[in-house]
Amino acid sequence: MDNYVITIARGLGSGGSHIAKALSKKLNIPWYDTDILRMASDLSGINEQYFFEANEKIDKGIITIASSKGAYTGKIYDEGDKMFLSNENLFNYQAKVIRSLALNGQESCIIIGKAANYILRNFPNVLKINVQAPMEYCIGNVMRRTSKKPNEAEKIITKTNKYRSNYYKYYTGGRWLDPREYDLSINTAAINEEMAVELIIHTLGKM
Repeated sequence: MDNYVITIARGLGSGGSHIAKALSKKLNIPWYDTDILRMASDLSGINEQYFFEANEKIDKGIITIASSKGAYTGKIYDEGDKMFLSNENLFNYQAKVIRSLALNGQESCIIIGKAANYILRNFPNVLKINVQAPMEYCIGNVMRRTSKKPNEAEKIITKTNKYRSNYYKYYTGGRWLDPREYDLSINTAAINEEMAVELIIHTLGKM
C-alpha cells in the first residue's frame, strides 16, 4: 500500500490520543497534534502564540474582525491583508500544513484533531477515525490520569467536547459527531484501546 494518513478525532477521556500514540509506535510512523500549530507558524511567519490562542478560543480569540462560520475554503490571506491574522486564516495555514503532509507522499502519518478528517475528505489513502465513549467511562479515565474528582472531570469533559464540536462546526459547517464524517467510529468502552489499535490496523490493511 502507498503511504497513508490516519486522522483521529476524539472525545476527552475516550483514549483517542493514547490510541494515536500506540498506532504511531506500532506502525513506526509520526503523529502530529500541536506540532501542526508550530508548523503553521513556521510556514506563515505568524507568531505561534496566535495559533495556540485561536485554537483554544475560536471566535473569541485574538481577532475582532467579523467572520463567517463554516467558511473553510483553503484561501490564504497574505501579510498586509486585514484578514491575515483572522482565525480563518490561521486555520487555513494549519489546513495547508495538513494537506502538505498528505500530498507529500514520502511518509505516512497520524494527525490528531484539527478537523483533519474534513480537510482531507477528498484525499485517497486517508483513514478517518472517530474515538468516543460514554461519559462514565471518560470520567474514570480523566480521574485516573489527572486525579480530578468525578464532578470536576465531568465538567472538563463536557466543556472540552462542546468546544471541539463548536470548533468543527465553526470551521467546516459540519457536525463533529456525525458518523458520516468518518470511515470508522470506535466506542472504547466496548472495544478497549489495544483492540482499537488492532481494529484500525486491520481496517488500514483493507484500504
